[in-house]
Amino acid sequence: MPAIVIVGAQWGDEGKGKATDHLGSQVDYVVKFNGGNNAGHTVVIGDEKYALHLLPSGILTPGCTPVIGNGVVVDIDVLFQEIDGLEGRGVDTSKLKLSANAHVIADYNRTIDKVTERFLGSRRIGTTGRGIGPTYADKMNRIGIRVQDLFDEKILTQKVEGALELKGQILTKIYNRRAPSVEQTVEGLLAHAERLAPYVCDTGLLLSQALDRDEVVLMEAGQATLLDVDHGTYPFVTSSSAISAGACTGTGIPPTRIDQVIAIAKAYTTRVGEGPFPTELHDENGEFLRKAGWEYGTTTGRPRRCGWMDTVITRYAARVNGVTDFVLTKLDTLTGLAELPVCVAYDVDGVRHDEMPVNQTDFHHAVPIYENLPGWTEDISGCRSFEELPKAAQAYVEFVEERSGARISVVGVGPEREQAVVRHALR
Repeated sequence: MPAIVIVGAQWGDEGKGKATDHLGSQVDYVVKFNGGNNAGHTVVIGDEKYALHLLPSGILTPGCTPVIGNGVVVDIDVLFQEIDGLEGRGVDTSKLKLSANAHVIADYNRTIDKVTERFLGSRRIGTTGRGIGPTYADKMNRIGIRVQDLFDEKILTQKVEGALELKGQILTKIYNRRAPSVEQTVEGLLAHAERLAPYVCDTGLLLSQALDRDEVVLMEAGQATLLDVDHGTYPFVTSSSAISAGACTGTGIPPTRIDQVIAIAKAYTTRVGEGPFPTELHDENGEFLRKAGWEYGTTTGRPRRCGWMDTVITRYAARVNGVTDFVLTKLDTLTGLAELPVCVAYDVDGVRHDEMPVNQTDFHHAVPIYENLPGWTEDISGCRSFEELPKAAQAYVEFVEERSGARISVVGVGPEREQAVVRHALR
């Protein structure tokens, strides 16, 4: 059975968790393939709301095996806090699998992340301060700590000693901060080893064997296309690959086994953190979107920056991800707005750009070119077919679809699992 990839088409927070949940019983494995606890999914099931940060959203689907892939960086304290929180609410987490090759966030990397952001001042990236970036840097510098290292104290100690030879100098001599001792870091990590052991395995082999058995494997990205370290709005990006290609390196599943890429886009645009945002609104419309859509970060609680729909971005996401289907979420948030501008191109110093500008400076100076569509006032939260939507809402979806480069298969009309209009079956 081929694999499915779910990615974010904008700057994140598009509702990937709900899309994963929407596939429900059709999926046997849900794999998180990048990022760490710097992003989150909010999933609403009935009267229950679940905020997931490190765990794959498949943890909430009975019969589904949730997997944390090798491309993820893991804060073990956060992992067990999340597991305990779900278990306390009656959610079975015993099927969780964790890659032995995933990298672990050490205490010194959390400290370095926070002090570096403060040191950068106005040039800060807007990280969550959870040590994600420094841990990925250690991975590339080959001084990282992997999950499997927690089961060999000698190797773990050697690796921590090597890392702190460098990190200790940075913390004490540049940032005037006391570095943790080798013993302190090793002890903190080893404390988790016994409890962690039952979850750890060769997840690449596990997933390959599942595909051989014709089971469905869904790979979900943390963050989103425009936060991808290679293809996003660099340097205001995350530290990992958040596009569909990252699903291969982050899980060990080869590209020849992927036949569907589902991209999630909001019916408007948001982002958290620093960086250019052409359609950002600083007026009452932006505040309306923030309040109506409850645009506050799942992980950080930070208010999100809000703006109109940008089809230049979704068209770009369709291209770099090979999108087969879009899921358009939060269409209901737009209810009550008399007019709905949609960005179809950019003006950069008098030159029209129908595609993403090639360089950062042009994107930073991009002025959106809008086409205005009429809004609607009818409550659409109870609609379950496309024909039930108001004509203006139908026209909006069709307009965005035409300019985004792939079909819109599902439209979200509310936060709960059943609040969706299915235009085309995702499987």
